[in-house]
Amino acid sequence: MSVTVRVPAQLRTLTGGTAQVAVEGSTVGEVLKALDAAHPGFGDRLFDESGSLRRFVNVFLADEDVRFLDGLDTLVTDGQTLSIVPAVAGG
Repeated sequence: MSVTVRVPAQLRTLTGGTAQVAVEGSTVGEVLKALDAAHPGFGDRLFDESGSLRRFVNVFLADEDVRFLDGLDTLVTDGQTLSIVPAVAGG
């Protein structure tokens, strides 16, 4: 399955400035691991030591937060878009 990943501005240095990257995978976790394989450095930014998504990283599949779906095990279909959205802190 080819999935488009939208990369936030803060992480585009890892993709050479590219805002969208196409990678293969059948689950959100596989897609994110493929993204890290194609563009090393994403894994450290997205996953904690236990392999879970970091608290401050939000991932959306077709506008749905994957934490409210099946997390990293959420199935993806060909042509879907996955968006990485860093959390915004305010005060």
